[in-house]
Amino acid sequence: MLIEILAAAATPPQNAFGFVEAMEQGGVIAWSVLAILTIMSVSSFYILFSKLFEQNKIMKQGQAMRSTFWRAGSLKEGAAKLDKNSAYRQIVDDAIKADADHAKLTDPVEAHDWLHGSIERSQDLIKSRLATGLPWLATVGATSPFIGLFGTVIGIYRALIKIGIAGQASIDAVAGPVGEALIMTALGLGVAVPAVLAYNWLQGRNKRIAEQLAAFSNDVLGYMASDGGVKPVVATTAGGVKTAPAAAKPAAPAVKK
Repeated sequence: MLIEILAAAATPPQNAFGFVEAMEQGGVIAWSVLAILTIMSVSSFYILFSKLFEQNKIMKQGQAMRSTFWRAGSLKEGAAKLDKNSAYRQIVDDAIKADADHAKLTDPVEAHDWLHGSIERSQDLIKSRLATGLPWLATVGATSPFIGLFGTVIGIYRALIKIGIAGQASIDAVAGPVGEALIMTALGLGVAVPAVLAYNWLQGRNKRIAEQLAAFSNDVLGYMASDGGVKPVVATTAGGVKTAPAAAKPAAPAVKK
């Protein structure tokens, strides 16, 4: 008898209300909600890291552009110094192509309007690629709490059924379904909060990138509209600033007296 008592004392009590036990009591509905929320969470983090990689890549391209592009003698020379897949090179290449295509137009169109529209279209394509996946983050942030709430409602419903069958609201009768309901709520919030934070953070970074692209596009347009006479201020290696050299212009003929 003493040995049995000591053995029972040495054996730790089993938790009948753990996570797996609560999910098993929830059955197919609980596991289905868990699977949906898991897919949402994994896809959200995948979009977060992939978008961060793309954004960091364009930011580095912007740094390379500011240090090399405007020191070139022409747009073509400057574009050759940029990475082939650079977003800034895409804008320059589209601007050069639009300038060449303007001479082929049979319907007269103002050159400035044509160039502005072409550069803006190129800029919009880049911003559209950066925004890919963000609507999914917004969808996850908006819907995952309600998916978790669905599991919560089912858990409470099952708890009420157990109470009705037992005839009294004992802890052992409702602990499983109520625990399942709380787990579903926590899972929904755990998926929604990171998705909303990631969406807002990535949107803010996209906005800053869009501002940099818009400023560069405006500089390119000003350069082309002035035949190379207008260039932005660029940083020097010594930490100061200087105006990028303008394109060389032919010297004015000497005036005969």
